[in-house]
Amino acid sequence: MSERLRVLIVEDSEDDCLLLVRHLRRGGYQPEFRRVETNSAVREALVEHTWDVVISDYAMPHFSAMGVLSVLRSMHLDIPCLIVSGTIGEETAVTIMKAGANDYIMKDNLQRLVPAIEREIREAEIRKERRRTAEALRESEERYRSLVDNIDIGVTLMDADYNVVMTNPAQSRLFSKHVDEMVGTKCHETFAETASICPYCPASRAMSTGRPAEVEVERLIGDEKRTNLRIRAFPTLGRDGAITGCIEVVEDITQRARMEEQLRQTAQLEAIGRLAGGVAHDFNNLLTAILGYSSVLLQQMPKNSSEREKVFQIGRAAERAAELTRQLLAFSRKQVLSVRALDLNPLIADFEKILRRLLGVDIELMTVFDPSLGQVMADPNQIEQILLNLAVNARDAMPEGGKLTMETANVTLDEAYTRAHADLNPGQYVMFSVADTGVGMDADTRSNIFDPFFTTKEKGKGTGLGLSTVYGIVKQHKGHVSVYSEPGRGSVFKIYLPCMERRIASTSEVAAAGDQRRGHETVLVVEDEEVVRNLACELLELLGYSVLHAAHPLEAIRLSQEYDGPIHLLLTDIVLPKMDGARLYRTISESRPGIKVLYVSGYTQNAIIDHGVLKPGVHFLAKPFTLDSLASKVREILDKD
Repeated sequence: MSERLRVLIVEDSEDDCLLLVRHLRRGGYQPEFRRVETNSAVREALVEHTWDVVISDYAMPHFSAMGVLSVLRSMHLDIPCLIVSGTIGEETAVTIMKAGANDYIMKDNLQRLVPAIEREIREAEIRKERRRTAEALRESEERYRSLVDNIDIGVTLMDADYNVVMTNPAQSRLFSKHVDEMVGTKCHETFAETASICPYCPASRAMSTGRPAEVEVERLIGDEKRTNLRIRAFPTLGRDGAITGCIEVVEDITQRARMEEQLRQTAQLEAIGRLAGGVAHDFNNLLTAILGYSSVLLQQMPKNSSEREKVFQIGRAAERAAELTRQLLAFSRKQVLSVRALDLNPLIADFEKILRRLLGVDIELMTVFDPSLGQVMADPNQIEQILLNLAVNARDAMPEGGKLTMETANVTLDEAYTRAHADLNPGQYVMFSVADTGVGMDADTRSNIFDPFFTTKEKGKGTGLGLSTVYGIVKQHKGHVSVYSEPGRGSVFKIYLPCMERRIASTSEVAAAGDQRRGHETVLVVEDEEVVRNLACELLELLGYSVLHAAHPLEAIRLSQEYDGPIHLLLTDIVLPKMDGARLYRTISESRPGIKVLYVSGYTQNAIIDHGVLKPGVHFLAKPFTLDSLASKVREILDKD
């Protein structure tokens, strides 16, 4: 079968052209040809078609072989060009070969034509394949260079003597040096700025073992800024398999390290919180007895008794202990919240009067309110606790006086911010901040400030629970607290609380009167802690109530069934053996539909509370309680229709 051959014949003689074609056919080709004889015709043919070979006469009336070669060069075409002539001499042949002709053939020796074409087509294909390989290599190098130059990870190629052969812009940014500065230097000189190889050097390990090596290091930039780097080294091999150097990849993992530290601290605080909550739960029962009985003793003792002061001091000590347990519960997010739609601007403005007295005359207090501030669902008492604790800390950080600024604003936290803070979701938040011009904190102090009992104050000047309380309250409100501080530059605490999607009318709550109010109704007390049960019964009887009491739910149900008279109020602990207080109330109310209930507890993991928030319509009294608080709460419930 004949092989197709596309041939452009530059010849003024049609007979000579057909002679060439016959030779090609006899040589096994099936030629597809065009005869041309001018410069413009050659150019047109080269543009319109792809040719395997060009065969040209040396001299023609309107054109020449040298012109054909010139056209091929100007068009950058690598097509074999054979010159066929009957008059060409050796000197002329050398000239045209230097000009780019692939071969010359005398017309009286055309048997050389086909072998010459076969040879030149093979060589042209070889050249074409080399160009394709070179182009693929060039494109591969460009892609590699583009990848290396644009990747956000430092990449360095070094030889076996630790000389930097190549590096990329990301490495330049990581080490704040120009690429040209680094190339040609020792890696430890330019990256670690040391005279010898680093002791942790992964490049050294990779080149000595022939296996990849990895290390994570921390670099200190200036006095404060720390950068965490993960450095990986991969050995490079020569054709003989010998190690010729390595590729070192450097990644800035500062953000990841911060998140890991944040998760570690969160887990640690959660564990401490669980412990604190458990301790506070048991401790509250003890404090209930101490506070309750001290208040009873004060009620019963003569006004002029010399022992009153001692009992009073017992009560005060118990109150201070109760405050500590409240702070522990706040930190562990196990306090009971009474949330409502809240406008922070008026709350802070009202609380400002208290803070001015607290701060003293040496500290200037400023407020900057966003007039369009959104609402939050929050417990106002707990927000005031946050403000109080932050203000006290700020005051103590400014012993020589200074400025404290409280600010509110609407903010949007995007995914970039919330990715770095695992406890947050993107969205709209209300931010309020407390900033001072005090002594500030270093990084080590900042990393511990939310730990309970951590304090930098002198012994006896602080419990170390102020900021841990802030942390717990904010977390229980599904918020976030951030801290910025530097030594000598003060501190800024920013609290972010989820913004309500729509405004609702704010409600105000009128506090119940603090004076004791007596009664005559019947109260069923259910409490498994004997000392607390006896105290509650004694306090209620002191107030004039008839009291039934039970140590566990089954006994309470039996009493309710056997008692003939009305029972007006069920006062029950929430955490009881075999049945919680809420279920006990539902059971008793089936046979006594008019009975009311007051839940008592020092803990929030129970059936009347959703995530630390009281369910609507629920009455709750936190342990420890006193005669006054119990009297007020019982009357408040019984007097309601």
